[in-house]
Amino acid sequence: QVQVVESGGGLVQAGGSLRLSCAASGSTFSINAIGWYRQAPGKQRELVATISSGGSTNYADSVKGRFTISSDNAKNTVYLQMNSLKPEDTAVYYCNVQNIYWGQGTQVTVSS
Repeated sequence: QVQVVESGGGLVQAGGSLRLSCAASGSTFSINAIGWYRQAPGKQRELVATISSGGSTNYADSVKGRFTISSDNAKNTVYLQMNSLKPEDTAVYYCNVQNIYWGQGTQVTVSS
């Protein structure tokens, strides 16, 4: 079992930055993939970025060049650095571990 806790969301103006954190605890030794997803009101949840245990990353086209996913394996924590934020980035951001475990989500609101 893995527990997942996100933090770092908030309200920011367009063009600003936020850094989200995803802390995993429990049976973390078997983790080989962590991803950030987001869900805007009335829309389906979508993939934002993923990172593997080997450090390989993948990004949605909509965030390439603006968002960076990284990990601190010693802390079992994954970060999502979000720069040049746009109003369309407004959503609840969720962390997913191993395509199984989800956090409770953290709200990101970007004002125009």
